[in-house]
Amino acid sequence: MRGTGGEPVRGVAVLTLTGVLSQVVGFVYRILLTRLAGAEILGLYQLILPVYSVLLSLTSVGLTTGVSNLSAWYQALGNQRVIDQVRGQAVKLFLLLALVPCGLLLLFSDGVSVYLLGDARTRLGLMLLVPCLVLTGIENLQKHYFYGTGRVCPAAVTELIEQILRSVLVLALVWATIPATAEEAVGAIVLGMALCEVTSALTQTVLFRRYLGPRDRLAGAPLPPSTVRRKLGRIALPLGLAALLGNGISSANAVLIPRLLVLGGMDQSQAVSTYGVTFGMTLPMLLLPTAFLSALGLVLTPKLSRCAALQQAGEIRRLVRRWVSLANLILIPALALLAVLGPALGRALYQEERVGDHLPLLALGVLFSCWQSLGAYVLNGVDRQKASAAIALGADGVQLVLTCLTVGQWGMGGYAVSFVLASLVGAVLSWRAVAQATGLALPVFSWFTAPTLAACLAASCGDLMETVLLRAEAGVLPSALGGMGFGLLLYLAALQAMGVWGGKPERPP
Repeated sequence: MRGTGGEPVRGVAVLTLTGVLSQVVGFVYRILLTRLAGAEILGLYQLILPVYSVLLSLTSVGLTTGVSNLSAWYQALGNQRVIDQVRGQAVKLFLLLALVPCGLLLLFSDGVSVYLLGDARTRLGLMLLVPCLVLTGIENLQKHYFYGTGRVCPAAVTELIEQILRSVLVLALVWATIPATAEEAVGAIVLGMALCEVTSALTQTVLFRRYLGPRDRLAGAPLPPSTVRRKLGRIALPLGLAALLGNGISSANAVLIPRLLVLGGMDQSQAVSTYGVTFGMTLPMLLLPTAFLSALGLVLTPKLSRCAALQQAGEIRRLVRRWVSLANLILIPALALLAVLGPALGRALYQEERVGDHLPLLALGVLFSCWQSLGAYVLNGVDRQKASAAIALGADGVQLVLTCLTVGQWGMGGYAVSFVLASLVGAVLSWRAVAQATGLALPVFSWFTAPTLAACLAASCGDLMETVLLRAEAGVLPSALGGMGFGLLLYLAALQAMGVWGGKPERPP
């Protein structure tokens, strides 16, 4: 993606830095929220998020891509007036699309909370989702104008500030409601999100007008509004339907888990609490090393698109080798170390023993899902979007079926197994499609064997170092961090010994 100064690397660096900082802020926020509200309230909050995701995919996901693509197109043509029209028509279409589902959610929030989510305590949070959804949609439509025109900094920096503001508001409101019922606590969390979105939507509106300029000074000739809507629809409709189907399957998978746990013998409170620990604590901790993936996708996909347009098959294979090798060198050791040191980190940070449950399986599932995402970036870049979407939907479907079959009998262990198997299916199918589309022979040793062997050494020695430090009474958190640092040093040494890292490595483009 080109920045305003024509420096693609600068845009990637900004996106990576703000993405990592945003992940760190979100991680600290979840730790404080868990200590303040508890695992059960966090589980109730996680229950309503699938509804939020489905509504966003129904109303705005396709439109945001349309705004991004058309803004880039008409900026290249020097027509700022149509860019302004695209933003205006997209907002109108979004509000029109949101009217019916948001109205139905307000009218039937009681039924949705009881019969769909399985817990009446989510009702207040569901009702407060409506203003949050509307404001988030308006904000995202304007934010994607910046992404489309290559102005990465305003969108990325304001998103980071928004994350910090949201954390402060939510924690303050939850603290102010103590002692409160679980329903009121969940409502306080969503209310804090909505208040933050007010500021974000206003900020993005002001920034949009500032960067685009006053309407009476815009360059270019306008298009008929019907033409603009038709152009938006051609982009938004297929993407929106695919996102809706995918989010619908993922949401069904998430919503079913507490019910299946109850069928397996847990009471409702224990089931929601267990769900909150896995989805609100363990998985966010495991996802910390993946913060750079979205920035990687933003730079890799357009590079591959340009190479595909120029029929540069060799350059495509070179880019994929470099970037995927870099990603594996980061992801594999990070997740291996978290698999063995995560229980101690979870106890120290969340003060919750259950964070370590099924951690190795969940770490493996996250790794496979990252491989699937990397394959999707490549497929999208070489114009194989349909294959990428079909694989994602297939993997989600496999996970939904396996979840239904295993969670009732094996508890969250069943979910961990289904997550690993479904992610593995998605990863294998993605890279098979990549090999067929690009003619790439997967470099098994440098991509998988060497990083995995080095990561196993790092994890075992890091675990040993943690044990030594614990016996020396260094404390749980310092021991875990010491083990992680020692493990990373051994990982780099092992890679250098195998000739994968060190010497004269190939720099990523």
